[in-house]
Amino acid sequence: MARSGTVSLGQHVLLAAEILAGRRVGIRIEESLLLFYDLESRELLRTRKNPLTAEQVQGLKGQRPAGPPPRPSTEPIRVQRRASNTGLIMVAGQKVALGRIHRHQTLSVLVSETALAIEFPHGDTDRPSHRQPVRSIKGQRPRTASIS
Repeated sequence: MARSGTVSLGQHVLLAAEILAGRRVGIRIEESLLLFYDLESRELLRTRKNPLTAEQVQGLKGQRPAGPPPRPSTEPIRVQRRASNTGLIMVAGQKVALGRIHRHQTLSVLVSETALAIEFPHGDTDRPSHRQPVRSIKGQRPRTASIS
């Protein structure tokens, strides 16, 4: 992977992710996706749309048979959020009201598939109860139903 996080596949230069710049990764080419994964742990790092046709994939040099598909990490992801004036943070599409006592504090949040865990600066941890599953849809995007 180049310093800018790009890879070259045939005639295409693709941005994998800037965060992966300079790192050795494997690429699994599927019909519609490119899967970027760690070579040692086979942990899935990023996915991108596959711009290559089947003929272009056959023409690539250095191909090897694909091993087992890479798996996403099972560990929670740590993110940081700064609470608003009212003590509100938003993580993965979920608004969490912490109270005005936490306004303007920078908090660490562990995000897993099913839950959030908020770590406060004084060492406590809170697991807010919410009924919705964790999601990552942009809140600003208008939601429209497709008519079939």
